Amino acid sequence: MHGLTDFFVHLVQHYGYAGLFVAMSLVNVGAPGSEIILPAAGAASAKGLLSNVWLAIAVAVAGELVGQSIGYAVGRFGGRPFLDRYGRYIRITSDELEHVHSFFERYGKFSIFLCRLIPVVRGVVGIAAGIAKMPLAAFYIWTLLGSTVFCGALILLGHELGAHAHEVIAAGRKYLLLILAVAVVAACAYYVIRARRAKADDPA
Repeated sequence: MHGLTDFFVHLVQHYGYAGLFVAMSLVNVGAPGSEIILPAAGAASAKGLLSNVWLAIAVAVAGELVGQSIGYAVGRFGGRPFLDRYGRYIRITSDELEHVHSFFERYGKFSIFLCRLIPVVRGVVGIAAGIAKMPLAAFYIWTLLGSTVFCGALILLGHELGAHAHEVIAAGRKYLLLILAVAVVAACAYYVIRARRAKADDPA
């Protein structure tokens, strides 16, 4: 995993916006590393390797939309049989997809936005949306919003830290599972609270 992530960071540092676009497209079809690549891109913008931090955010979001579009197409037209056969090559298991798909089925379209904020899960949610045949307009709206928040926050963080961004990258590698667990717990807590409030407000 680290070797692949280092390769993506290398793409950004040596090929600029094109490398960032390719890297973010790939991590959105199952490859790991978006939470590492984005601070690195922010640091590159602070060092002048990328000319503009806002353009870096726009390119990253564009890459995410392309990657998620591929994932959506795989889910819609290939479905589970495709993943059963080729999922191991893009690091997606049937169990992982089932968890994401169940979350999506239970909480609806807004879950796309939440999943865009959760490391690892964010890379496979497009496939689940495709399998569920989610309307494209809603899929792209929530994906765009979630990707803008996620990419913007991490790129701006890397930009502000500049030369110290490698510390964020190292911490991200070390605490990736912790970050994921906290994000999942937060999302679940949100929905539990919302469900209880809805039940309390239901006159029936």
